[in-house]
Amino acid sequence: MSSHLLRKINKTFFSCILLSVIALHPSPALSDIVIGSWNIQNLGWNNNKRFDKVAHVANHFDFLAIQELMNVAALERLEKKVESISDEPWSSIASNAVGRSSYREHYAFLWRDSAVEYVDGAVVFFDGDDTFAREPYSAKFRSLRSRQDFVVANIHVVYGSSVTDRIPEITALADYWEWLGETYPNTPRLLMGDFNLHPHHDAWDPLRTHGAIPAITQGSTTLSLSDGHYTNLYDNMWKIRGRLQVSERGVIEFPGLFNIDHMRAREVVSDHAPIYLSLGNAEIALTPFGPINIYNSLPAANDPVDCVDLNTSRLETLQVLPHIGPLRAQAIIDGRPWDHPEQLQRISGLGGERVNDIVLSGLACDQ
Repeated sequence: MSSHLLRKINKTFFSCILLSVIALHPSPALSDIVIGSWNIQNLGWNNNKRFDKVAHVANHFDFLAIQELMNVAALERLEKKVESISDEPWSSIASNAVGRSSYREHYAFLWRDSAVEYVDGAVVFFDGDDTFAREPYSAKFRSLRSRQDFVVANIHVVYGSSVTDRIPEITALADYWEWLGETYPNTPRLLMGDFNLHPHHDAWDPLRTHGAIPAITQGSTTLSLSDGHYTNLYDNMWKIRGRLQVSERGVIEFPGLFNIDHMRAREVVSDHAPIYLSLGNAEIALTPFGPINIYNSLPAANDPVDCVDLNTSRLETLQVLPHIGPLRAQAIIDGRPWDHPEQLQRISGLGGERVNDIVLSGLACDQ
């Protein structure tokens, strides 16, 4: 066992002791967790990657599956950076390098110690038929907030020369899904990563026959060369309907957090946007990089500078409001016009208390 992993296991052990002590004293109800998946383009190559920006995005999650990790040292560097900006301990594990040629990648899991713990079962799939160019990597984890165990499988499907090259791996995922159920019995499982295929393609039919459904069915996850334009819903999470209490899901269009265009975002962060699921009562609140300021923190070229207008503000600007992530921001846009903020209770998950938080924040314009 590597010294890095041993150090992290020890850190997790002491974190669990601390959580046990805290549990002796009543405390406010804890929410569940936010789970993410992100292809962080060639993380670890000498490619001018801005680890501070990558860590800023990663800190929006409690648990993150990572694809395209090029070396384990880069994962350790990212972990230290996200610990620095969050001011709390994190842990991580990585697979061995996988791939058929000299080009090889690692899979990785990164998590917040106060929210998630590693349980067991970290393993790279033994692909006897040699179908996968990069065999998937899976492990069992536990939410320390809900005490629910869950299994995550991480994969980066080969891109190849055309869609035809991707079909064999996609088709083989049906058998892999069954293997996950047998290997981690009675545990909700998530198959996530960069599949290089839209979730509505017919090649997914074998997996669907096993009851798996895609969590993300709208939007796109790859950054085009044109600023603000996204293409291809390639990144996703597959799950069994009803096994996990999903409150929100979506794509984080991260260039808006840094007020940078797509060319710059692809150069220093990634050409893929991360996806997420919020479980239980967890929420994802997008935080701009640097000081929070609604006037210039997010792209809002034509938005008013004094408040967030429910009827005219762009999707990115609406997410400055409390309890508003990408999914609810889109619901606000779809529900226009609004006469007053209290009407936001029409949106799923926005009860009276949360709408009151929005009103009291003073960020929303009077309609």
